[in-house]
Amino acid sequence: MARSNIQKRKIQPIIQRYGLAVLSVGIALESALFLARHNFQGVEFPLFLFAMALIAWHEGTGPAILALLLSSVAFNYYFTEPLHSLYVTRSEVPYYVMFILFASLVTWFSAVRRRVELELLRARDELQAEVIERTQQASLLDLTHDTIFVRDMGNSITYWNRGAQELFGWTPGQAIGKRSHDLLRTVFPVALEDIHAELLRTGRWEGEVKHTKSDGATVAVSSRWSLRRDENERPAAILETNNDISGQKRREEEIRGLNAELAKWSVELQAANKELEAFAYSVSHDLRAPLRHMAGFAELLQKNASSVLDDKGQRYMTMILESAKRMGDLIDDLLAFSRMGRVEARMTLVDLDQLVKEVVSELRQEAEGREIVWRIDSLPTCYGDRSMLRVVLVNLVSNAIKFTRQRARAEIEIGGAKGSEDEAAVFVRDNGAGFDMKYVDKLFGVFQRLHHADAFEGTGIGLATVQRIIHRHGGKVRAEGAVDQGATFYFSVPKS
Repeated sequence: MARSNIQKRKIQPIIQRYGLAVLSVGIALESALFLARHNFQGVEFPLFLFAMALIAWHEGTGPAILALLLSSVAFNYYFTEPLHSLYVTRSEVPYYVMFILFASLVTWFSAVRRRVELELLRARDELQAEVIERTQQASLLDLTHDTIFVRDMGNSITYWNRGAQELFGWTPGQAIGKRSHDLLRTVFPVALEDIHAELLRTGRWEGEVKHTKSDGATVAVSSRWSLRRDENERPAAILETNNDISGQKRREEEIRGLNAELAKWSVELQAANKELEAFAYSVSHDLRAPLRHMAGFAELLQKNASSVLDDKGQRYMTMILESAKRMGDLIDDLLAFSRMGRVEARMTLVDLDQLVKEVVSELRQEAEGREIVWRIDSLPTCYGDRSMLRVVLVNLVSNAIKFTRQRARAEIEIGGAKGSEDEAAVFVRDNGAGFDMKYVDKLFGVFQRLHHADAFEGTGIGLATVQRIIHRHGGKVRAEGAVDQGATFYFSVPKS
């Protein structure tokens, strides 16, 4: 019975993963059929690609392969002539093969990227867990035992408490009358004459010394000496209190070892980051080459065979070219997003007023021919990486320009927002398409889009880049909006 329950627990996650693959393809199919009934043509290809990429990203290679197979069958059965059959004509074989190859490429890239990211996250979590464990161990340094004994000015022991007996091993009868430095074979950090000089001058001395116990073992202690004087102010006795810090010393050695290990992990993590960056560059470069070939040959085929292609074939060619361009944009944006988390920040005082003027001046070309009312208020100075903050403003202002495209009179406002005294807060507001606040948590995710790609272009990485940059500055970013009533984006960064 127990073995059966264990097997069920192992099988259930597998069923869920592959079930999600089936569900995602089903949703893509239903969406494509729904849009096709409402005269939206050519949406099935990106919908199936998105479903496969999503499954590859979240569930891995196995479910992604299942999604690829299901998408291929659904694409052929519902959207390839003759409809509602799995028959493929000879002339449609190249397009069908291109669909499978292109989908396989997207699935492979998403799966590899996700696997590398999960491996890095797992390595980071393991390192953090080890640091927490070692830190918890180091907290035990406070559990020490105090020892007290008294000696006269001739260094002979006159009092020996229970704590001293427990730590050093000698009973009071064995210790009293003995010279403490001889009995304990004390090792001082400085010359004993200098210690006595300070004790006579100030009445106190503190330092770390090493004592030898009755069994021959050496113990390190934090030693505190207090001088007692008689009624004539002559030195009469010395009270010595010792706290065993041998455990602390061992912990310090462990911490030093941990620091060395952390330094090693840091070096390895930096190397892994460099390898990841090299991998991302290599993958993007390797992906660009087949994409260029695909787009190039598709253009040649479209040009040379346009006379023999029917409308359906022409539509396939257009879909292939548009999807290749979109894949190229995704590769470029993913590579930029990946690098943004590792590039070294150069922190300086940044004049946001001047930076906004530069960004708006640069982006006005995108809005040429449109009626846009700009309202730009005075902005504070902040402390951050100027080039990164420029990327933030470019993304936010570009979005404001893009999502007000359907307005006859667009209004874009940039100004300072309320924040704490030690942070500079900025908002970018527009009267554009807006969004439903119930989806606000998805707004800053990679590939998250709240509008149809046919209405507003983009890859869904811009706001994720904004959030990553602001978080690297130790700031916050949020958004407010309503459907058809515009949107406002807020971000804050430290003033100094």
